[in-house]
Amino acid sequence: MNQAPANFNPLPYDPSYEQPEPDEAKTIQEIIDTMADIQRKTYQSQGHAIRSVHAKGHAILTGELQVFDNLPPYLAQGLFAKPGTYPIVARISTQPGDVLPDSVSTPRGISFKVGNVDGEHLPGADELTTQDFILVNSPVFPQKLKDFLSGLKRFDLLTNKAEGFKEGLSKTLRAVGEVVEKVTGSDAGVMPGMGGQLATHPMGDTYYSQGAYLYGDYMAKFSLTPVTPALTSLKDQPIDVDSDDDALRHLLQDFFATNGGEWEFGVQLSTDIDKMPLEDASVEWPEDESPYLSVAKVTIAPQQSWTEDKTAIVNDKMYFSPWHGLAAHRPLGVIQRARNATYKASAEFRRTMYGKAENPEEVN
Repeated sequence: MNQAPANFNPLPYDPSYEQPEPDEAKTIQEIIDTMADIQRKTYQSQGHAIRSVHAKGHAILTGELQVFDNLPPYLAQGLFAKPGTYPIVARISTQPGDVLPDSVSTPRGISFKVGNVDGEHLPGADELTTQDFILVNSPVFPQKLKDFLSGLKRFDLLTNKAEGFKEGLSKTLRAVGEVVEKVTGSDAGVMPGMGGQLATHPMGDTYYSQGAYLYGDYMAKFSLTPVTPALTSLKDQPIDVDSDDDALRHLLQDFFATNGGEWEFGVQLSTDIDKMPLEDASVEWPEDESPYLSVAKVTIAPQQSWTEDKTAIVNDKMYFSPWHGLAAHRPLGVIQRARNATYKASAEFRRTMYGKAENPEEVN
């Protein structure tokens, strides 16, 4: 667990730190329209309604989140204000809105839904007893909103097409990324999002919220860091994604059949709004000034990670959104505001096709 620096002084939230972009509402509507087009195309080709982003699931897991006792006042906020243990459902996925072979190697995500959460929830929230966290294996969202829209439109043009081209491009970008990482120690920024995610074991990665959240009186980003040896030993471990279209799903099935794990849930508080802004999620907040401080742990026991029952309820009918949660953890910044309407629209499309889950908040 990291320690706060001497004279650590988190910055209280001020509404002036959030400044909507010009034409933000128009850009968000274009994103919704483009995502809807992607969903229509994938439904036509597959006969199955899937998400417009992070469409391909690789594992569905149940576990628990344990909030620590005796946290300092600046960490004892919202969900973490008092110790407790909560049930969770987690979904491990990859980024595109198309179900592609795993040889098209893209960023990985972990979304998890915390159940039995009491307190004032966000206005208009679809769920009133949950808190969702959306995490990706990179600390930054590499694009501005309009750049994301441009990339999404390019992906829309390729949806259901040119699968061989995507696989070839991914292999090339992964090879380039390996060279860049060896030389610079960097993952080459936007390269993973283009299909250049290095082919390493997803359970060795640390996952990040990328966007900021209200954290009670303060502002924060979140992380999920593996701590038990079964997980830490997998950091940067190469895997084969080229010989099996569902390599990640089968890899995780094998892992969780005999292994569980424990992760630290970390909070990084903004201490300087210029160095740690809300509106630009492409800026990495400096950890030497504000490290991720552990407030809870996530524990997942060995289990079957991909079953028909889990798929029918969680993968098909449940949806995860940073806007499912407490008012004390309201998402902040333009990327987070865009996620509100776009995730709702994507979920509504799937619900229209298949109907709502009998109890979409059930996580036991």
